Amino acid sequence: MVKDIYLILHNIRSAYNVGSIFRTADAAGVGRIYLGGYTPTPDTKKVIKTSLGAERSVKWEKCFNTWKLIEKLKSDGMNVVALEQSKTSRDYLKLKPKFPLAIVVGNEVRGLSSHILKRCDSVWHIPMRGQKESLNVAVASGIFLYKILE
Repeated sequence: MVKDIYLILHNIRSAYNVGSIFRTADAAGVGRIYLGGYTPTPDTKKVIKTSLGAERSVKWEKCFNTWKLIEKLKSDGMNVVALEQSKTSRDYLKLKPKFPLAIVVGNEVRGLSSHILKRCDSVWHIPMRGQKESLNVAVASGIFLYKILE
């Protein structure tokens, strides 16, 4: 593990996205991935296919109540940030990370609920310069992780 970084994947519907995030997490030295809600776990063939073995090198844990997990991590001294476009989100380039750090990413279509966002210490977004409203969750996670590693 390079830095004290963790990921929380909440209600990610695509097993392929989960597998891609596992590969990126391995490359970035993420300590653990928490799989919240209905996010597929690494015992799924589609996750295994895209993670190419990273599901064996990155520790993971299934949790059904993401908001309870966030509250527990915060009470243990972890800084929890969300990657989400919202009215109050800030440009990710301005983030000055405090470790240990957990990053929450959400559903490919609906993102993260206000119920989850209000429990996070801060909310960050990756500005979109083109016509599309957002990036793929696996791509956005990778961009955000590598910014934090700078």
